[in-house]
Amino acid sequence: MMYKFVATTICLSMMSTSVFCANQQPSADTGATLLEQTSLAFTQIAKKAMPATVFIKAEVKAAETQQMQTSPFHDDLFRQFFGQNFQMQPPQPQMSSGSGFIIQDDGFIVTNFHVVKDASQITVILNDGREYAAIVKGSDPNTDLALLKIEEKDLPFLRFGDSDELQVGEWVVAIGNPFGFDASLSVGVVSAKGRQDLGIASYEDFIQTDAAINPGNSGGPLLNLQCEVIGVNTAIFTRSGGYQGIGFSIPSKMAGNVIEQILSGGNVRRAFLGIMLQPVDKELSEALGLDKQEGVLISDVVKDSPAYQAGIQPGDIVLSYNDKAAKSVTKFRNDIGLMTPDSTVKLRILRNGQPMTLSVKLGVQTNEVAAAEIVSKIGLEVENLNAETATKLGLSSDTEGVVITKVKPNSSAALAGIRPGFVITGVALNLNSQKRVRNLSDFNETLKDLGDKKHIILIIRQQNYQRYYTLKL
Repeated sequence: MMYKFVATTICLSMMSTSVFCANQQPSADTGATLLEQTSLAFTQIAKKAMPATVFIKAEVKAAETQQMQTSPFHDDLFRQFFGQNFQMQPPQPQMSSGSGFIIQDDGFIVTNFHVVKDASQITVILNDGREYAAIVKGSDPNTDLALLKIEEKDLPFLRFGDSDELQVGEWVVAIGNPFGFDASLSVGVVSAKGRQDLGIASYEDFIQTDAAINPGNSGGPLLNLQCEVIGVNTAIFTRSGGYQGIGFSIPSKMAGNVIEQILSGGNVRRAFLGIMLQPVDKELSEALGLDKQEGVLISDVVKDSPAYQAGIQPGDIVLSYNDKAAKSVTKFRNDIGLMTPDSTVKLRILRNGQPMTLSVKLGVQTNEVAAAEIVSKIGLEVENLNAETATKLGLSSDTEGVVITKVKPNSSAALAGIRPGFVITGVALNLNSQKRVRNLSDFNETLKDLGDKKHIILIIRQQNYQRYYTLKL
């Protein structure tokens, strides 16, 4: 590592009590000492953090129906060719792996949700080689976090630090099990903070680092020089499948909040406001005649939501919340979601060019709320289909489903060609899982199963025709 010093009154200190000014040329011995102290800091982190970092193996049973559908031997012609006694291979389980870290000495372990998603069996391997069966104590697909538990005592563990205190350029250390290797350490810096809209999770506020993160590192800790966890390594940006200098970690402020809720109550409770948002870009700012480009635009309000009851209207522009400037749709949404349900948020909004302040008591995000939010997000209003309405639409009086009563202009549904009077009879979660929709209750229950999916497939009937519509969420 090389250092260049210029004449200035700024002083440089690097993990040392010795401080020297940049207008003083350091000796070779001083530079070597600083490098040795830097190396020693990383060594101390390794000694403390590696024993608390674990390797996770998850076994996911292959769906038998999927195996049958994708196997050519399911075809009768193959059976005739090979004979009736031909034995098909049973569905083979799929294996996934990742990393995690212990946060309590009694065996609670943090990892990514995608590492253990749909796992029928989870094995945790400690750094000393001991293996344990693990269970999922709780998870949050919206932030890609999960909490595991193994039965053991007096384990080494790590503590969460404050990711808000991180500075771009600060040293960080990533530990994990890349490609299944034993615990490995890599070093880098904080490249950026607040990375959002990456399509990795529903709630995103990632720390970007150039510390080497590879497949298998998912769920491992990102540490500061005090050996505090300031991030949970989650994803990489790559065109090769391996490390290319851009990794993303969930900040400890978000991760700690989620894990603490799972520890205390078994699930995650998020505040709910009930609005749809879009950024105020330059074109929109000019079209609305705003003096400057600021705030986030409320494009829709969920009926009967806290925002609706507080009098918030579509077209309002949120300038600030709790005296904090609203600069980004994603940041605003994240911050509201991390607030305590039933607390009050003060919104300063702009309506018809006039500023005003509204206080809103936040609700709680539930599955029912999530379903209503999805329907609003894609631009639909629906109600139960009855015999009279079915007959008017040219359908059999015993047709079951939910009828679309309104489609918001320029919404995903409108752009897909969906119109009022269409009847939703089912929702396809994937090619092998289709849920029948007989009424609103069925429809809402099905929407709850979407989880972190980026699209919804509606099965819609119009008179004698049925069609699949794919809408982006």
